[in-house]
Amino acid sequence: MKWLAVFSGAAFLTVSGLWGNNPAEAQRPVVPGTGVLLTEVGDDFEDPQWNYVPRDPKSTEDIDENQRGPMGRTTNGRWYEGVKRGHPDIVQRVPVPAGGLPGSTHGLLMRSKFTGIPGRPSGTMHQDDFVANVQYRLKRRLDVAEVPSVVTRVFLPPVDEWENRTGPHFGFRLALETTAMVEKEMIFGMKREEMGNEIYWPGMFVEFESKSSTKKDHDYAYWRIRSNRRGGDFRGPQITTTGWWTLGMSVTPDGMVHYYARPGVEDLTEDDYISSQLPYGYRAERFRTFFFNVCSADDGRRWSTSFIVDDSHVYAARPRGSLARRNGSSNRR
Repeated sequence: MKWLAVFSGAAFLTVSGLWGNNPAEAQRPVVPGTGVLLTEVGDDFEDPQWNYVPRDPKSTEDIDENQRGPMGRTTNGRWYEGVKRGHPDIVQRVPVPAGGLPGSTHGLLMRSKFTGIPGRPSGTMHQDDFVANVQYRLKRRLDVAEVPSVVTRVFLPPVDEWENRTGPHFGFRLALETTAMVEKEMIFGMKREEMGNEIYWPGMFVEFESKSSTKKDHDYAYWRIRSNRRGGDFRGPQITTTGWWTLGMSVTPDGMVHYYARPGVEDLTEDDYISSQLPYGYRAERFRTFFFNVCSADDGRRWSTSFIVDDSHVYAARPRGSLARRNGSSNRR
């Protein structure tokens, strides 16, 4: 493992002992991985027949409103290309680096050079999405009363192998729904606001500050958390070591999102707690899925940092109906 410059984390602590601006009325956070493992979704990448069919060129709806369907999918039906931003240039099952989960032999490598419009480098940071197929395989969304959570392992390579760029490099995110004021299209191009279904995407990012651009003596990295009530990202724990990390997020019935991270591959515990938030001021009502972001400079020259994920799973502390019956023997904690 390669260590990054160490700075005191105390500067980021609030008076409540949490990272960032934390709402005071939080329910007790639930450690991600609590409850029943939903075996119909998520992935351990151990199937030797695992493969991704990209169906290039990828979507860039966020840039030019061009989806370029059909979308890419994995042969096991558990992952698909993000419609909004398209898939990473490289999505490949690979042997896991040393120090991974006991018994695990393979994980998922994601990497991109053209994160914007394919073949047309912009020189502006863009990102690709690789989305877990959760709501469609379950044939429904998870209500927050079921207390859904997601846990993943991610391998951060040595710092000298990172894309030499200050900014976000990798994201681990949820897709949640709530009821809020949304803008609706009317006839003749008119718009109006009314109550409707709003989708939003809280998460955690690897944020890198390269010494080449900061002119500091050391590179620096930390977990950037999305987001507080006002929609602003804030600094989470510093990343003081590369190698394997375990990340998790849970959603409780009060609509709050709870963030956890720890170096290594051990299960998350209460000690790995970062923060509890109502991102954008929204109270979550339903859980749709989770996904990964891969970010790069999109300059046509540099590849993004290579990240490998493993054992990415969804849990429910209080599963309802058929989920409870089908997964009742998969309890954890």
